[in-house]
Amino acid sequence: MACDAIFEKRLLASGHRFIAGADEVGRGALAGPVVAAAVILNLDELPERIDDSKKLSRALRERLEDEIRRRARAFSVVRIEHTEIDRINIHRASLLAMGRAVKALQPEADYVLIDGKYEVPHISCPQTAIVKGDGLSVSIAAASIMAKVARDRWMKEYDERYPGYDFASHAGYATRRHLEAIARLGPSAIHRRTFRGVQYYQASLNLRTEE
Repeated sequence: MACDAIFEKRLLASGHRFIAGADEVGRGALAGPVVAAAVILNLDELPERIDDSKKLSRALRERLEDEIRRRARAFSVVRIEHTEIDRINIHRASLLAMGRAVKALQPEADYVLIDGKYEVPHISCPQTAIVKGDGLSVSIAAASIMAKVARDRWMKEYDERYPGYDFASHAGYATRRHLEAIARLGPSAIHRRTFRGVQYYQASLNLRTEE
């Protein structure tokens, strides 16, 4: 069953007008950016079947992402690169990405629903963090779809730039095939060097830089 707009309707009833959902993807990956999206939906024109992006097929996610772009009042997508993830850690990078996505919205949000248990620092409007919110709030789910589709496209581009790792298939996550590729080829220029699954192979580090 697709998630609903119960959180959003309660906020509308309390006087809020521009309610955003925010989510990130790529937190657990070994390579590539963490990507966040923020979306202010038009609740009178919701695409059908919006749900947690992990529950949807690739084809449905891409169709819904296109509909969300066309129907939403506002949306933004932000990426934090692997180098910054290594510098500040993935938890901070994930919150930073969601914060930047929220701040990029036009019109600005007057309330934000955040996926997870941590609130996002340094945003000016009130917010609520919702554990597993991407399966409960339609706005958070829409953000999860936009972030997932954007990140998958970027990882497909990286697959062409760094052949042999199969980034288009696993999107940088720690699958057996991915770990075997790191062991065989060494980490690529977009691998997160501070992550355990990559650190193990630092001796064979591939020091190529991104072009």
